[in-house]
Formats: sequence, C-alpha cells, structure tokens
Amino acid sequence: MALKSFVLIITIFAVVTSISHASDPSPLQDFCVAINDPMAAVFVNGKFCKNPKIVTAEDFFRPGLNVAGDTSNPVGSAVTAVNVNNLAGLNTLGISFARIDYAPYGLNPPHTHPRASEILVVLEGTLYVGFVLSNPGPNMKNKLLTKILQPGDVFVFPIGLIHFQLNVGKTNAVAFAGLSSQNPGVITIANAVFGSDPPINDNLLAKAFQVDKKVVDYLQSQFWWDNSYRLV
Repeated sequence: MALKSFVLIITIFAVVTSISHASDPSPLQDFCVAINDPMAAVFVNGKFCKNPKIVTAEDFFRPGLNVAGDTSNPVGSAVTAVNVNNLAGLNTLGISFARIDYAPYGLNPPHTHPRASEILVVLEGTLYVGFVLSNPGPNMKNKLLTKILQPGDVFVFPIGLIHFQLNVGKTNAVAFAGLSSQNPGVITIANAVFGSDPPINDNLLAKAFQVDKKVVDYLQSQFWWDNSYRLV
C-alpha cells in the first residue's frame, strides 16, 4: 500500500512539474543572443548563443514598427511580428511583440498561438475582439467572450485559445500585441483546415463539419491568405 501511494505521489509530481514548465523556460544567464554559427558560440541555452564579449546594442534592436503593414489582401489585415527569428536578443527572454494593421472592416482571422498568451492594446480605431473557450463537456457549446475595444483599451487572449479581431469602423485601425513566448507560433484555423499541404481528406472534413463534400472541395480550392509577415 505504501509503495502504491509513493508511486501515485511521484506520478502527480511529474504531471504538475510538466505543466508548470509548459511555457518558455526561465533563462539561466543575462541573455543569449541567438546565432546560427556554432563555431562562434559560447553558451547553449535553447539555441547557440553569441559570445557575450562581442554582443552589441544592435542585437537587441529592431526598427520598423512605425511602418503600417500592407492590408490590401483578402482579409484586410497585416501582422508585423517581432520574435526570436528576427530579433536575436529575444532568445530565452520569453516574450515577443507584434503590430497589427486593419483596413476598414479588416479581419485578423480566427487563430491560436500554441505557445503564448497575448495582450492586445488598441492604438487607433475600433475593434471587435473575442476568443472561444475550450470544449466544456458533452452536449455543451463552447463559450464565446467578446468585447468592443476603443483606443487605449486592453484585452487578453489566453494561451492556445481560438481568437480574432475585426475592425468595425470605417477607418484604419492599429493595435499592438505582446506575447508570452519568444516564438509563439500561429495556427490560422481556416488555412490549417482547408489549405493544408497535402489537403486533409475531403470525406473526413465533410463528416467533421456535417456538410456536403462539394462544400469542402470548394473551400479547399480557395487560396487561403497568410496575413502575417516578419520584419526584415
């Protein structure tokens, strides 16, 4: 009996520990400027790190977020991301940033960030934003939480949940977002489901969405726009 209790305690501890480490790990040093050349590296903390002796302020600097993104696309929005892939000094810091531009009635389509929560602040315009909670249980619908945001308003999207923003005004809108990962990732729902390569079996999707297979074939034939791009 004592052995079973001990095994149970160890199992619970392992699960709790794994959950508590489900986000970016805490850094073990001041910084670790990411570098692609391991021959020039000194420390390894998630990525090869640039020798601290040759680190400069430029490794922690990225201009360009004053420039509006190109919203002349089918969804009418553009996400300009700043993450570890274009700002090496973010490595191990557990944060990233983005500017989102919206044309009138432009949409940042339903999507998720698998590795980060997001905090959004509106700079210009009026946004209708929201997120959907995870599956609640049998015979229950996923709850939708929404809000109309004005300039200066802040809204938070929990990690992994499907969320969106829609410009409900007649003028351009601008928002900035902070994310709790150096590389939060993004899964745009429509793109992933109907625009995957190779395509998901249309019979499978027809059954999943309870629609005729012709509807799925039509959706899979469309061009699914990626409204995110990175600073260069």
